[in-house]
Amino acid sequence: MVEKKRDLRSLAQLVNGEIAGDGDTLIRGLGSIETAGEGEIAFLVKANRTDALKSTQASAVIVPMSIEAADKPLIRVRDPYLASAKIHNFLLDEPFRAQGIHPRACIGEGCTIPEQVSIAPCAVLGDRVRLGERVTIGAGTVVGDDVAIGDDTTLKANVTVEKGCRLGCRVTIHPGAVIGADGYGYAVDEKGCHVKRPQVGIVRIDDDVEIGANTCIDRATFGVTWIKSGVKIDNLVQIAHNVIIGENSLLVSQVGIAGSASCGRNVVLGGKVAINGHIHLDDGVMVASCGGVHQSLPKGSLVGGRPALPVKQWAKATAVFARLPELAKDVKQLIKDVESLKDDKKK
Repeated sequence: MVEKKRDLRSLAQLVNGEIAGDGDTLIRGLGSIETAGEGEIAFLVKANRTDALKSTQASAVIVPMSIEAADKPLIRVRDPYLASAKIHNFLLDEPFRAQGIHPRACIGEGCTIPEQVSIAPCAVLGDRVRLGERVTIGAGTVVGDDVAIGDDTTLKANVTVEKGCRLGCRVTIHPGAVIGADGYGYAVDEKGCHVKRPQVGIVRIDDDVEIGANTCIDRATFGVTWIKSGVKIDNLVQIAHNVIIGENSLLVSQVGIAGSASCGRNVVLGGKVAINGHIHLDDGVMVASCGGVHQSLPKGSLVGGRPALPVKQWAKATAVFARLPELAKDVKQLIKDVESLKDDKKK
């Protein structure tokens, strides 16, 4: 990796920030406020942590607008967390360097492969695969027949993309993910045996999607399982056949979505959330970790729990649940008191 150094002034321009201090300070990397050292820039999200500015060894710090000055150069921005991500990506960014096709890769017939690609050892491409410019295929990755992959997409080691699937531009798929395996569909005969329903659709993944390690996205029974642009999917997520995930949605680790469910734009599903099949979560819905959603939710709903309830109601229910043992004890005592009153009345 070639070290990239930039002065603080140019970094501030990148994030529409304001300089306080020496704008000529050179920065080569980014670290946390606790670990950053000389030549690195750190970031401070909360304005009330100004004590950290005195102890950090960083050469400069990204801070909220409310912090006007410090003993070291600052970049003042509205959102330090966002600005730090943009600067970090900029400092780490390297131009694509095509490695070509490794001799130990296996390439099928009728493939379209530009010169500007990197295909690692033991990668396997089926027949009629179409690759865009600057595509990277990791070691041990398998791409099925008739798959199309857009420009600047990266498939890391041991990814599987099954036949006919479509991947857009700037897609990143992390190790072990499986795109386009058969959906889970069976019919039951009169003897109780399960007859497999053929899964003949595809998976479509639009531009700027990132898919975590060991995530599985099943191909559609008919038609398309569709992950729209800007979606970010964590590790170990299961997306069933014919699911549609709307633009810029976030799916955290171990989310499970049953067949034919759909999500609108900017939906957020916390870790271990379960979504029932054939329901729709409208734009901006947020489900807290471990929530179980059994019915469609309108735009902007905030829910949690199993079954999912509005967040405020869920919080109250959770507080009551924690007190159930003592409440049960109180109820038993009340029953005894009532029975005692009844006996006294009979006397």
